[in-house]
Amino acid sequence: MTELAAGYPAQRADSDETLTDIGASGSVPAVVEPASDSPPPGESRFSEAVDRVGDVAGDVADKVGDAAERAAAATGRIASQVVDRLRNEAELAAERGTTTIADEVVEKIAGIATREVPGVYDLGGDVARIFAAVKERVGLGEAKTENKGVSVTLSGKTAEVNLTIVIEYGYVVYSVTEKVRAKVISAIENLLGLDVTTVDILVDDVHVSDEALAARSA
Repeated sequence: MTELAAGYPAQRADSDETLTDIGASGSVPAVVEPASDSPPPGESRFSEAVDRVGDVAGDVADKVGDAAERAAAATGRIASQVVDRLRNEAELAAERGTTTIADEVVEKIAGIATREVPGVYDLGGDVARIFAAVKERVGLGEAKTENKGVSVTLSGKTAEVNLTIVIEYGYVVYSVTEKVRAKVISAIENLLGLDVTTVDILVDDVHVSDEALAARSA
């Protein structure tokens, strides 16, 4: 036995301790091994941070895309309005040339004709009238009152007119608007040689003078 034992190397110290423990307690100590499926804690937190960054980046990209689409749509509308404004001219063909009439000319003539009708107190809606008053008060120059509240659409020799007016209290609305329509058509056709197809009128307000208020309260 001594010779056989001498032929084998000595056992490690930890092995001896393990055997001793087994012999003393009679049971094998449990060995805890890390779960193979769950990643280390540091790697898990890093993955969560990457996911949150990805989500935030996606939201930002969506918002930027939406803003870009809105800006492009607004730019397209503005460009379309500018183009329409530049093309809004009337043309009268003659034997030796063509006469082009800008929309501002038609608007001014329509505005002057409208103001000549009794019962018309002012042209333009509330916003246009307030803006004109503020512009004159702060010294930015006199507001163009002739074509305020007037817009026209021109095509060749035809013209469509839109008016926004304020009627003086005491006048019959229908009577005033019919006189305005006839006056505007006559002025544009006789002075410019255009064919007025429609004159649409919006009665935006009624002006009550101080005399009318005094008469009602008396």
